[in-house]
Amino acid sequence: MSDLFRLTIEDAADLLARREISAVELTSAHLDRIATHDTRLNSFITVTADHALAQARAADNELARGARRSPLHGIPIALKDLYDTAGVRTTAGATFFAERMPDVDARAVTLLYQAGAVLLGKLNMHEWALGVTNINPHYGPSRNPWDTSRITGGSSGGAAAALAAGLCMGALGSDTGGSIRIPASLCGIVGFKPTFGRVSLQGVVPLSWNLDHAGPMARTVTDVALLLQAIAGYDPDDPVSVAAPVDDLLASIDAGVGGWRIALVDDAHFGNADAEVLASVHRAAGVFEELGARVERVDLGRGQDAAQMNALMTTSDAAAFHRDRLRAHPEQFGADVRMRLERGAAFTSTEYILARRFQSEWRRQLERLFEQFDVLLTPTTPITALPIEGLDSVEAARQLTRCTAPFNLAGLPALSAPCGMSAAGLPIGLQIVAAPWREAHVLRAGKAFERATSWHRQTPPGW
Repeated sequence: MSDLFRLTIEDAADLLARREISAVELTSAHLDRIATHDTRLNSFITVTADHALAQARAADNELARGARRSPLHGIPIALKDLYDTAGVRTTAGATFFAERMPDVDARAVTLLYQAGAVLLGKLNMHEWALGVTNINPHYGPSRNPWDTSRITGGSSGGAAAALAAGLCMGALGSDTGGSIRIPASLCGIVGFKPTFGRVSLQGVVPLSWNLDHAGPMARTVTDVALLLQAIAGYDPDDPVSVAAPVDDLLASIDAGVGGWRIALVDDAHFGNADAEVLASVHRAAGVFEELGARVERVDLGRGQDAAQMNALMTTSDAAAFHRDRLRAHPEQFGADVRMRLERGAAFTSTEYILARRFQSEWRRQLERLFEQFDVLLTPTTPITALPIEGLDSVEAARQLTRCTAPFNLAGLPALSAPCGMSAAGLPIGLQIVAAPWREAHVLRAGKAFERATSWHRQTPPGW
C-alpha cells in the first residue's frame, strides 16, 4: 500500500472497482505524501485532509453497494487555486483573496464531484495566473521535483510538481498562454488545453475572458482523457461555453495514427529552441513515422506575431479585471504581476482591436492547415526548466510561451506529453495540436506516442 501513489488513474480505477484497494487507502497514501514531501515542493496552498477522507469514505460506501459513478470514483485529485470550492478558500495565489471562501463550486468542480472524485486540496500557482514561473511572492515558489532549485513553470506549476512527485493523481489547471502545457513540459507530466469553450469557466477566477481555457493534468494521456471526459460540455451559465457535441474520448484513443498526415512545425519561430529540445521533438516525429503516419515539415510564418498578440490581449484583459484593485491597492500585487498589469492598461483600444483582427486571421490560417493535416507537432517549451535564483520573469515568459501562446490565441486543443530528457536530467515536452473540437484526435496521437515510448514512465530521482 505504500506505493499506491505510483498508480495511474486508469489502474487505480480498476482496482477500486474490483475492491482490491479502498478510496480511503488511496487518499491516505496521497495525504501522507503531501505531509512528508510538500515542504520541499510547496505545491499546495491549502490541504483539505478531513474533507478528502470524508469524500473517500463516502466513495467506498457507494462502491461497496455497486453504485460506481465513473472511473474517477474514489480518485484523489487537486485543483489549481483559482477554481472556486464551496467552504474551501480560493486564493488565486493572491493576498487580496487570502481568506476568500466561495459559497458555490466552480462548474468543473461540481462535475468532478458528481463523478466521485476526492479533493486533496488547492494547488500553488503564479499570482492571479499572470506569469509562467510559479515564483509566488505571497505563498512562495513551487519547486520542480526533477531539480528543486528550478522552476516548475506556471501558472499551474503546483499541479505539475504535485503530479510529478506523486502527491495527487490528477489535477485541473488553467491555460491562457501555456499555463497547463508549460509546467507539464518542465515537470515531465501530461497537460491538455482543450478547445476554447469546451470546458466551463464558470467559477474559475479569470485572467483573460477571451483566452482562458480550463483543462486537465495527469501522468498519462489516458488519465487526462478520463478527467476531460468528466468536465467537458456546454454550460449555459458560462457566456463563452459552446454547445458542441462531446465525443467519447476513450472510444478511439488506442486506434493509432496509421495513415495520418502530421505537420512538424519547423520554422524560424517554433524552431528557435535549444538543440536538445529540437532533437527530442524531431525524434518524436520519427516515432510517428514508424507508427505509420506521414510527417511533413511546415512553416506557419506568423507564430511570433501570434505570441505577441496573445500577450497583449492577456495583459489588457487582466488589467480590465483588476482595474479597481490596481487603482486602490497596487502595493498588494507582486512586482512582476503589477508591471504586467500596468503594461496591459497602457495598450490602446486600437492596438487591442488590431490584435483581435489578427486573432481571427490566425485562427482561419490554422483551420485551413488542418484541412490537410490531422495534427501538428511543435516543442511545448523551447527550453527546459530555469533556475529560480536570479530569474528574469519577463524574459522567462517570453521564452516559455513562444510555442504555446499561439494556440491559445486560436483556441485550439493542444496537449503536452513528455518526449525526452536533457543532459542535465530535465524533462522535454512535445506539443500536439489539432483542429477545433478534435480533442479525441489529440488524445489518440498522444496515446500512440506514449505506447511507443517510455518517457511518461520516468520519475524524478528520489521521489
